[in-house]
Amino acid sequence: MRPIWKGSISFGLVYIPIAVYPATREEKLSFRQLRRTDLSPIKYKKVAEADAKEVPTDQIVKGFEYERGRYIVMNDEDFEKVRIESTHSIDITDFVDLGQVDPKFFYKPYFLEPQKGGEKAYALLHKALSGTGKIGVAKVVISNREHLAAVKPDGLFLILELMHFASEILSAEELNRGPNAALNEKELKMAQALVDSMSAPWEPEKYRDEYRSAVMDLIEQKAKNKKIDMPPMAPRPTTNVVDLVKVLQESLNRSQSVRVKRGGDGARRSTSSLVKQKRRAAA
Repeated sequence: MRPIWKGSISFGLVYIPIAVYPATREEKLSFRQLRRTDLSPIKYKKVAEADAKEVPTDQIVKGFEYERGRYIVMNDEDFEKVRIESTHSIDITDFVDLGQVDPKFFYKPYFLEPQKGGEKAYALLHKALSGTGKIGVAKVVISNREHLAAVKPDGLFLILELMHFASEILSAEELNRGPNAALNEKELKMAQALVDSMSAPWEPEKYRDEYRSAVMDLIEQKAKNKKIDMPPMAPRPTTNVVDLVKVLQESLNRSQSVRVKRGGDGARRSTSSLVKQKRRAAA
């Protein structure tokens, strides 16, 4: 894996050389638009709204619409004038308690790897953050854009997690809160029992993108000219809940039944799913 850039973490007078690596990847299916008659791929042309004529790349400029129909053109020299001070430094300005930060602020993690000469300072920062429950709040520039970010301990490494600015976080005040429903003790105990019965250790590998797998299976069948049978649609559960305790009890019974079945053949199912996954990867 190649780093997206190399630079440093800095706070106070401490300087730690690091390399930044992606920590996630998106697995999206990509489709091309084709002409129905001969499956010829369709290209996109950039045309001007004024006369519908195609515009060469060297004639395209960037413009900001400051009023309706009125634009300010920005060129490379303009962007150079607003260059942010440092593009290869993670400048920590504050250390805050992780528990004080709304999870909605975080959205994209990166691995931070110590570089030669920075191993000890890196280890000290990792240990200090792990022992205090704090994160470093920083500014960082990635792809010529300034981001708010957090430096966090994650296992044996530090991660840099990009954050939204406060102005980007929407308020839930406009949502329809609805009536304050009165809950009785029996309903609450049943709900807690259902939560307990469905509780399990966090195993992220067992959660798969079923839609993506189903689409890939369909593509494989069509590629082999196989007949495709539509599976029956599962009936939608009713939303008109009259007896909440009864519904909770039925859910609890179902959850316990599923747990008993998993206890008998869970290992076999897990192995089978791994074999299928490896076959798909090899194909």
